[in-house]
Amino acid sequence: MCLGIPGQIVAITDAGRMMALADVSGVKREVNVACVAEGPLEDLLGHWALIHVGFAMSLIDEAEAARTLEALRDLGEAQETLAQMAEGAAALEGRG
Repeated sequence: MCLGIPGQIVAITDAGRMMALADVSGVKREVNVACVAEGPLEDLLGHWALIHVGFAMSLIDEAEAARTLEALRDLGEAQETLAQMAEGAAALEGRG
């Protein structure tokens, strides 16, 4: 099953590679924004996107993001995915 999780774009990390930092329920993850960029990448700051395997796949509004996160939490799927993301982030920080 493909699972897209809402994340908010909080920083542009590498404009040349179209990479940004997304906050997914408190876990920050670098994602590729090529699929959702229609202008300057800075225009994406603060926007919400559905994120799947490191790619921002589509832009969504904040209300839809909240509903989706709630539904995923209710299903228990988001918690497992967020835990895996946190483990991945911790491993990357350890390589530092």
